[in-house]
Amino acid sequence: MPIAFRNVNQLWAYILTETLKTLGLRCVVICPGSRSTPLTVAFAQQVPDIEAISILDERSAAFFALGRAKATGCPVAIVCTSGTAGANFYPALIEAKESRVPLLILTTDRPQELRDCHSGQTIDQWKLYGNYPNWQAELALPSPDMGMLAYLRQTVIHSWERTQTPTKGPVHLNIPFRDPLAPVPDGTDLSYFQSQFHLQDFFAGINSNSLISTLVQTRLIASLLPTFQEWQKCDRGIIIAGVAQPQQPQEYCRAIARLSQTLKWPVLAEGLSPVRNYADLNPYLISTYDLILRNQQLAKQLAPEMVIQVGEMPTSKELRSWIDATQPRRWVIDPSDQNLDPLHGRTTHLRVAVEQLAEEQGSRGAGEQESRGAGEQGRINSLADEYLKFWCTAEAQVRKAVDQTMDTMEELFEGKAAWLLSQTLPPGTPLFIANSMPVRDVEFFWQPNNLGVRSHFNRGANGIDGTLSTALGIAHRQQSSVMLTGDLALLHDTNGFLIRNKFVGHLTILLINNNGGGIFEMLPIAKFDPPFEEFFGTPQDIDFAQLCATYNVQHELITSWEQLQQKLNPLPTMGIRVLELRTNRKADAKWRQDNLRQFAPIELLR
Repeated sequence: MPIAFRNVNQLWAYILTETLKTLGLRCVVICPGSRSTPLTVAFAQQVPDIEAISILDERSAAFFALGRAKATGCPVAIVCTSGTAGANFYPALIEAKESRVPLLILTTDRPQELRDCHSGQTIDQWKLYGNYPNWQAELALPSPDMGMLAYLRQTVIHSWERTQTPTKGPVHLNIPFRDPLAPVPDGTDLSYFQSQFHLQDFFAGINSNSLISTLVQTRLIASLLPTFQEWQKCDRGIIIAGVAQPQQPQEYCRAIARLSQTLKWPVLAEGLSPVRNYADLNPYLISTYDLILRNQQLAKQLAPEMVIQVGEMPTSKELRSWIDATQPRRWVIDPSDQNLDPLHGRTTHLRVAVEQLAEEQGSRGAGEQESRGAGEQGRINSLADEYLKFWCTAEAQVRKAVDQTMDTMEELFEGKAAWLLSQTLPPGTPLFIANSMPVRDVEFFWQPNNLGVRSHFNRGANGIDGTLSTALGIAHRQQSSVMLTGDLALLHDTNGFLIRNKFVGHLTILLINNNGGGIFEMLPIAKFDPPFEEFFGTPQDIDFAQLCATYNVQHELITSWEQLQQKLNPLPTMGIRVLELRTNRKADAKWRQDNLRQFAPIELLR
C-alpha cells in the first residue's frame, strides 16, 4: 500500500506536500522530532521534486531557510516538532518579516485533548510568533473526508499566496496530529481514496506562476505624471539607492540610472545596494556621501530640496542626520505595504517597483520637458547641472583619497577587507555581509565596480543571530560564495557548521577577528571601562583554528593583504573555509575616529 494511504495522518500530509509541490515549493528544511513524523515522511516522498534538508538546530535551520529564500526569491518551508522547537524559529521569522523574505513555517503540535494537561513536549503554539507572520492559522485535525481535504488544499494555497502578497514575508501553519505518527495502519478504511482519488482533478487549477498582479501598480504609475513633473522642476534633487536585495539586480540598477539621467540627479548609493556593483550603468554615482557629509559646512551647501528614496534608508547615520536636519520633500519608491521612513519626514510612499516607474516615466520625460518654456527649463537645467557637478566633484576627490589611503595601507586594518573585496571577488559572487562593523565598513569603503557581486545581509532586524546559517543557505547550490563577518557574529551561530554535511557548494568565511564587539568601540560607552570591556567588548578568546578542526572545516590565518587577495580569486568550488584576519579592535576604532572625517574635500568650500 502506498504510504499516503496507510493512515489518515499520511493522507493529510500527502495532500499538504503535494499541494506545495504543485505550487512550486522546491526546498524544505526539516528538523528532527516525533510529532512532525507524518510531514517528514511525506516530504521525503517528494524528493527530488522538493529538496528536503535535515538540520539539527531549529534556529540554525530557520536561518538557513531564510538564506535559501533570499538567494532564490521563492518561498522555503521549515518543519519542526512540537514544544520549544518552534520557538527557536522566532529570530529568523522576525528577520523574514522585517526584510520581506517568503518563509512557510510548519510547526507540528499535539491534538487539543493533550494540551493544558502537562502532556510532554507541549506548549501553547497558537500565535506563537505574535503579529510577525503575514498570516497564521491552525489546521484542523486530519480527517478522511473529501470536503476536509479540499479545505486543506485551499488553506495551503492561501498560505503560499500570503508568503508573497501583498508583501513577501513569513506565514505560520500550526499542524496537530494524533497518534499513530509513523506510517502504520490506524484502522481507518482508506480503500476508497486509494481507488477513487483522482489527482489531476483534485489539483487542477493550482497556479504556480507569479501571484503578484501588476494591475494596481500600472494604474498607480499612470497617475504619477504630476509627481514626475514636480521632480523635473527641482534643481536640487538627489536619489538615494538604499538597502536592497533585488532578484534582478542589473535591471534594478538600470532603472535607477534611467531615472537619475532623466532628472540629472546624483545617486547616493548605499554600500548594501547593488548600484555600487554595476557602476558603469550610472555616471552620477556617489559612493562616499557618508564621508562627504561629515564636513558640516559642505553638508549644508549640498542640502537638497527633494529626495527620491529607492528602497530602505541606508545604514549611514551621517546621511540620516543630514536628511532629518534639512527636511526635504521625500518620495519612497518601493512596492511593499510597509512604512519605510524611520525619520517621519514629509514623505510620500509610491508603492511601485522602480523598474516600472523608470520605464514609464523615462518615456514621458522628454515630452514633458519640451512642453515647458525653453527659458524656464534652461534655467532649471543650468542650476541642476551645477548642483550635480558639485556632488560629482566631491565624489571624485573623496574616492581618490580613500583609494589611495587603502592602497598604501599595510597594517591589517579591518576596514580594508571590505575595500579589497569590492575589487577582488570573481564576477557575480554571492556575498553575505554580517551586521555590526562589516556592514558599516562596506558603507564607508566599498569601491564602485562592475563585478556584479550579489550582496546579501540581514538588515531587517539587524541582529547577529543566524549569520553563518543564513550565509550557508545563500551559498547552497549557488556559485562559490563569501561571507564577511566579525568574530562575535560567527561565534553566535557556530551550530551553523553542523550544516556542512548537507551543504552543496562552497563558502569562504572572511573572519575579522578583533576579539570582541568592535561596533561598541564607536559608542560613548567605550570611554567607561569598567564596565566596557566585560559587558560590551566581551572578548571570547577563542582559538578559531581549533574550533574549525572540531567541525572539520578548513582554517587559514591571513597575515598580509597579498595573501588575502590570492585566496579570494579564484575561490574553491566545494566545502567551507575560514580565512582569519586578526586585527586590533581599539586601534581600528581610533583610526576611524581620527581619519573618516578627514576625507571630506575642504577645497570645494573655497
